[in-house]
Amino acid sequence: MEPIDVTDRLGRWSAGRGPLYALLAAGLRGLIEDGELPPGALLPPDRTLAVALSVGRSTVVAAYDLLQDEGRIVRRQGSGTRVAGRPRVDPPETTSEPMFLDLLEPRSDVISLACAAPDRPPVELAESYAAMLPALAATTDDIGYYPSGHPRLREAVAEYYRRRGLPTEAGQILVTAGAQQALSLLARAYLRPGDHVVVEAPTYPGALEAFRAEAAVVSGLPAGLHGFAGAIRDLRPALAYVTPTYQNPTGSVLSTLVRRSLAETAAAAAIPLIDDEVLAELGFPGQETPQPLALFADTVLTIGSLSKSVWGGLRIGWIRAATPVVAKLARLRAVHDLGGNLPAQLAAAELLPRLDGLLRTEAAERERRHDHLRAELAHRIPEWDVPPVRGGQTLWIRLPRGDGASFAQAALRHRVSILAGGGLDPTGGTDRYLRIHFQHPLETLTTAVERLAEAWRTYRPPATPATAAPPLAL
Repeated sequence: MEPIDVTDRLGRWSAGRGPLYALLAAGLRGLIEDGELPPGALLPPDRTLAVALSVGRSTVVAAYDLLQDEGRIVRRQGSGTRVAGRPRVDPPETTSEPMFLDLLEPRSDVISLACAAPDRPPVELAESYAAMLPALAATTDDIGYYPSGHPRLREAVAEYYRRRGLPTEAGQILVTAGAQQALSLLARAYLRPGDHVVVEAPTYPGALEAFRAEAAVVSGLPAGLHGFAGAIRDLRPALAYVTPTYQNPTGSVLSTLVRRSLAETAAAAAIPLIDDEVLAELGFPGQETPQPLALFADTVLTIGSLSKSVWGGLRIGWIRAATPVVAKLARLRAVHDLGGNLPAQLAAAELLPRLDGLLRTEAAERERRHDHLRAELAHRIPEWDVPPVRGGQTLWIRLPRGDGASFAQAALRHRVSILAGGGLDPTGGTDRYLRIHFQHPLETLTTAVERLAEAWRTYRPPATPATAAPPLAL
């Protein structure tokens, strides 16, 4: 804030009785209390404001000292004098994240390796819809609004967790329109502008968008939230987010010891910890599904979904949390959509008991696609570093030169959309990485790699690495 602006806002601040420093402090105090000087606003330096107000510097110093003693301003050498409190940050109006633009602005001639989900509904899904039709046809005296989710599906999800060894009641389940809505609801419930959120770096871009939509400050830690205790001490976060199984995008899996430590550390500090389990069941054949973090602390907020394990078009997700938390989230959700698609929820309730068998069938195919994509990349672009994963749906690739953002533009010109690593990392430490998925059929993956290879052959890195996420445009 410029000194002349403060001077104008103060008006006739000296027209009163008492020492000048007290009158000046009173004028500034009034501006702070009225919101004219918002939290985080930078005040003029002592000498600058003294000249603008035609008073001695000691008058300004004394006024600032009085306001500092009252806790209304903060003075730090090197960073100036600011109004106390976290600055207000206006949230973005719309998303520019390439993963979402891939859906909002699709191109029929572009192969998308950016947004990952099963590419076809399985026969079990159609059978589940057929199985629920009698119950739907027999429905009477029911308008179909269930902000918490239909009771049959809530009980089916609770039973799913009980089968995994996690005691759960139906009242602990909130059904959502996919995991993305679950993240948005949790962000809206727990975050205020300026709050800190701790995430893994890199992480799922949809989570970053949900947190930033609430004007939160996102801070990144290494995979598994290594250093979480220190971040709690230094940042006092309002929320933490982790994907412990087949982490998006790296594919890493946390050990039981780390899971327990994370959950207990968050619980001890009263920090809500989101356990994103959307990918937890996507292990390749022979891989056991790890334990959910909620086994180690009942304060964990668990997210699940059928959109990645069954089909992207089945917009069924959920949050498992304490019953009072679910009740609060249901009130938030009711304002936006009253309760979601009831036929889809009834079908999901029929499908969940069959989920284990479906996942076993699909696991071998996903592994085959993973192996095929890595083999094609090794053959056509051998200089790329493409580590294998044990499950999930994405590969995390390190480029030997250049940066992910500028290469993503080059790939798009060759009709393949991919995600640059920089857009997945709030620390900016993965600019040289790419995320691509292996959910397409083998022939589509082959064509995609052919196009990527041609893009790489003609790619010339810019002198200054690109940092902004590339728009979806050819």
